[in-house]
Amino acid sequence: MLGSTNIVAFVPITDTAKARAFYEGVLGLRFVKDDGFAMVLDANGIMVRAAKMKEVKPAEFTILGWQVTDIDNVVRALQKEGVHFEIFGFFKQDELGIWTAPTGDKIAWFKDPDGNTLSVSQHVD
Repeated sequence: MLGSTNIVAFVPITDTAKARAFYEGVLGLRFVKDDGFAMVLDANGIMVRAAKMKEVKPAEFTILGWQVTDIDNVVRALQKEGVHFEIFGFFKQDELGIWTAPTGDKIAWFKDPDGNTLSVSQHVD
């Protein structure tokens, strides 16, 4: 039933100006509108609703991620924009913060202004 419809992604935010600067200015999502309840962004045809909250308690897991074809270049480009990639102590990541899973998939994690964990990943076929 829902397999042929578009998904809508949600991310909680507390400061619309900071979130817009990050999601639009740094990550490159297209600003659509602010409907009073959320800042609506377009991520390559997928609606992302940055929901306005009084307080955000970040989840302990990734809440939003992007699949990329060249993770090394994407991470370097985001670092040039000031994005800090997380280094975790429980598995080995390279100097860019990229972890290679046993399957060959590669993942790097970073946070938005509210501390939400986001990621970029490159998957093998």
